[in-house]
Amino acid sequence: MALDLSALLRAVLAQYTLPWNGDHGVAHWARVLENGARLAELTGAKLPVMQLFALLHDSQRLNECTDPGHGRRAADFARTLRGDLFELPDADFELLYRACAGHTHERTHSDITIQTCWDADRLDLGRVGITPEPDRLCTQPAKTPEILKWADARACFRVVPEFIESSWGIDLT
Repeated sequence: MALDLSALLRAVLAQYTLPWNGDHGVAHWARVLENGARLAELTGAKLPVMQLFALLHDSQRLNECTDPGHGRRAADFARTLRGDLFELPDADFELLYRACAGHTHERTHSDITIQTCWDADRLDLGRVGITPEPDRLCTQPAKTPEILKWADARACFRVVPEFIESSWGIDLT
């Protein structure tokens, strides 16, 4: 079964309780997706895992502030979608599960795919007024001035990637 991000997005949004245009909503997921795709080209991370992470990691938040259990809930939610909306080999699913579950409280991990997922998310901290610090990132590509500047500018200006409307059919205005 091919990865259909649009179908997955519809399932995520059908149960998402926060504003779609909020700090942890659709534009954030799309920027994490773009950050991760750019990083994966340089790190060799498993792109399907990273893509799923981008759409799922904050999908179970109960609020826009402190929500320490949202990563584990997102990982468990991913488990309910597996086999229906996406397929991953067991080892890759374990990477996705671990990336979602640990993305807020774990600092680093030995696996490059998990590191890439976490960096893709952390590079978007500018949306909430936090400048990503290189020593808090996992991968060397994420720490480069070029990628830091590019991602942080997009986050600070809350860039809404064009594909949200053109491919996903969502108008966030």
